[in-house]
Amino acid sequence: MTFFTHFGRYLVMLKGMFSKPENLRMYWKEFMHQCVEIGIGSLGIVAIISIFMGAVSTVQTAYQLVSPLIPKSTIAQIVRDTVILEFAPTLVCIVLAGVVGSKIASELGNMRVSEQIDALEIMGINTKAYLIIPKILAALITIPLLVILAMGLGIYGGRLAGTTSGILSADIFDEGLLKEFVPFNIRFAMYKAITFAFIISSIPAYYGYYVQGGALEIGRSSTKSVVVSCVMILFADYILAALFL
Repeated sequence: MTFFTHFGRYLVMLKGMFSKPENLRMYWKEFMHQCVEIGIGSLGIVAIISIFMGAVSTVQTAYQLVSPLIPKSTIAQIVRDTVILEFAPTLVCIVLAGVVGSKIASELGNMRVSEQIDALEIMGINTKAYLIIPKILAALITIPLLVILAMGLGIYGGRLAGTTSGILSADIFDEGLLKEFVPFNIRFAMYKAITFAFIISSIPAYYGYYVQGGALEIGRSSTKSVVVSCVMILFADYILAALFL
């Protein structure tokens, strides 16, 4: 019963966001602020994760491909497809669920507890639209861009690990990158990135917007939002893979 209660309130929150903006310039300023917070603020962690993710993929793939009949360029193919299809969109978005999601939930939860949301509603502002829509739109734009960056850095990290450890040369790695490339994989990764971006931004916003109590409840709602977001990302990952692959 609790699930249906939360799901119904979540849908009501999404429905309540769509209204005519009171001040378009104010909404635009908040949107740009969220783009900086979500996009620029996550560049460092995304870059570090992506490089090491690609490096580990190369080393482990080379460890498993022990047959001399398999060309070494296959390592680059496996690393490329693994990074593009799964590691870059899914792993990066799970990390962003903890970084961005907890921040959104705690920010809105603090505004709710300190009665700032109530004050905005008294002023006649649709708080669901003003506080939540800029976050969702910013996530839908910046997170796919971060995923694209993660793809490039992941492949570069794999190439760097392969050449520095002597697993394969740069020429062989580049040859494997271009061999049997499927452009649909990029498009499918973007489908996942957009879906995950909506989950990362909307679910923590729900938990933060409807928090009740004090500072302890803010922490609990933030933790719960990250857990639910990660579970929903994995569930959506399976659904998308079953539908498109």
